[in-house]
Amino acid sequence: MLNILSVGLGGCIGAVCRYLIGLLPMNETTSFPIKTFGINVIGCILIGVITVVAAKNSSLNPHVLLFLKVGLCGGFTTFSTFALETVDLMKNGNVMMAFLYVLGSVLVGVGVIFAVEYFTMK
Repeated sequence: MLNILSVGLGGCIGAVCRYLIGLLPMNETTSFPIKTFGINVIGCILIGVITVVAAKNSSLNPHVLLFLKVGLCGGFTTFSTFALETVDLMKNGNVMMAFLYVLGSVLVGVGVIFAVEYFTMK
């Protein structure tokens, strides 16, 4: 039960932070989604730092790690988890699987959204 509460609280905070960043007024002169890009980069930095700190400090409470990695970073951006899983695959010698994961995630993710929008807009 404590695991669920840790993830839920972290996810709530992460999602609210993402929402608040989305509200920041910016004079965007391009259609590039700079806020989302920034959120994804920040999330990757956070989950990377958390992972390194956890690897070097085995005394960290597992509930705190769930709160930070799965909850906070996951609620803030699932891209951070995607990036971490890709790096883990590569570190474990599964470079081809990492490549397929990245390629498949991007192509299938974008393709599904395109298909849903295409077929529901008719």
